[in-house]
Amino acid sequence: MKVYKVLTTAVVVSMLGSVVAACGKSDSASPSTSPSSGSNSSAPAAKQEIKINFTAEPPALDNSKATTNASFTMLNAMNEGLYRLDKDGKPVAGLAKDMPKISDDKLTYTITLRDNLTWSDGSPLKASDFVSSFQRTLDPGTKAQYAFMVAWLKGGEALLGAKTPDEIKAKKAELGVKAVDDKTIEIKLEKPVAFFTQLLAFPLFFPQKTDEVTKQGESYGKDADKVTGAGPYILKEWAHEQRLVFEKNPKYWDAANVKLEKITMNIVKDRAGAVNLFETKEADLTEINGDFVKQFEGKPEYTIKKELTNSYLMFEQKKAPFLANKNIRQALTMAVDRKAHVATVLKNGSVESTGLVPVGTSDGNNGDFRKLSGDIQPKYDPAKAKELLAKGLQELGMTQLPSFKLTTDDTEGGKKSLEFIIAQWKQNLGVTAVADAVPHELRVDRQHKKDYEALIALWGADYNDPMTFLDMWTTTSEFNETDWSNAQYDELIKKAETEKDPATRAKQLADAEKILMDEMPVGPLYFRSKVYAKRTNIDGLFFPSFGPEFELKWVSIK
Repeated sequence: MKVYKVLTTAVVVSMLGSVVAACGKSDSASPSTSPSSGSNSSAPAAKQEIKINFTAEPPALDNSKATTNASFTMLNAMNEGLYRLDKDGKPVAGLAKDMPKISDDKLTYTITLRDNLTWSDGSPLKASDFVSSFQRTLDPGTKAQYAFMVAWLKGGEALLGAKTPDEIKAKKAELGVKAVDDKTIEIKLEKPVAFFTQLLAFPLFFPQKTDEVTKQGESYGKDADKVTGAGPYILKEWAHEQRLVFEKNPKYWDAANVKLEKITMNIVKDRAGAVNLFETKEADLTEINGDFVKQFEGKPEYTIKKELTNSYLMFEQKKAPFLANKNIRQALTMAVDRKAHVATVLKNGSVESTGLVPVGTSDGNNGDFRKLSGDIQPKYDPAKAKELLAKGLQELGMTQLPSFKLTTDDTEGGKKSLEFIIAQWKQNLGVTAVADAVPHELRVDRQHKKDYEALIALWGADYNDPMTFLDMWTTTSEFNETDWSNAQYDELIKKAETEKDPATRAKQLADAEKILMDEMPVGPLYFRSKVYAKRTNIDGLFFPSFGPEFELKWVSIK
């Protein structure tokens, strides 16, 4: 069953002052200029190339199916939506000629495309390429986990729930998006979404080259020659698990303001190797953590990225039936010294979790959710964890837990986290777990298929509201990959989805989080920040709060 995320009036109001700004008829198109004040219009003398260390291989560059930061980052470089977000999170016209014309009831958006738009191969880009993209994302056969956002279109949920080919075809025709002509798109929503213009900059809403999608079938987006974009750069090479190489797209509508000629994204999972590449000038931008953070503190290259991202343990209750016991899950979570984990393993500014929802997340009522809900996650307590383990084993009629696998990405940081957590379980509980470090794409695939026992995962906000972290654990959510179910939790989330009073809604979400911290289907570990080493001659690069890891369109080398 598909997950349908519903935003209420309370969320819409809260979003006006959060990560993304509200849209309206008064929006005006902004010129496509670099967000940096230090740039100038003359051609830079420096070689316009940049080499970036990236820690994960994108599973696929199919914007209907993308769910990972790696995919969003690459897609954002090679393609574009109707709008693109600037450094302040505000939309500027992308493939659209200007900002949308919005009806008085805020339900209809009419958007005109720029003149003479083409795909990077020179073929015409039409309004119908957006229509077919939205329809494909909502087609049940696509199995798009992020389809809930496109389902805000009128008829979106009906298309997601269609069963037969004839019904799917009929619901696509009724979907609230149509190409009025080759340059005009009309979008109708089920209910007003004040920040919908900003959402149209999210990769999920990018166009797709319809004939290419049909031709490539299941291979679409899996290699450089199997996906075409209309963004500032062209994906020229994709050596899997090694690098992705982008070059400037001369057919991009704003090519005159794109300065970079070449971007090389090297997949580098080893911390020391990444830093060595930076120090030898084989990389211009790299994430740093562990002991290397101190090495760069105080230097001009030191750059902090603040995020609304959490990390947590996931417990698959059918794959490993003993994890269906609440006391076992509580014990495993409580036996991990979260403060020591961030201090000795991560060393990147991340902080220990005090609940599921990260610090800095709005409560939807002009406040901070963490302050409203409080520090509700049980503290590290090995003695209490042992008691809970003993109680759980007694309830299960067992004398000890069987050995089980703990899975995560095969980055150096992922491997070190595995070592730390497994050692904590052994030391504090006498429990044996086996490290299972696998490539990012495989970890995501196993997680989605629920083919794991315990797993370390991350989730970044789609918007600044606690709902983006909480509704994924309802019984029917596709992102609930634990097989946990709780009727009281489901009811609280359902009420919050339709509650119009912000204070009441915030309380409902806080109560829902308390159930999570009691039942512990997931065991929070930390709230993430990142530290980067960035070459000082890089101008115009910024880190969005969600979606792509960084924005590259306006980058130049001084």
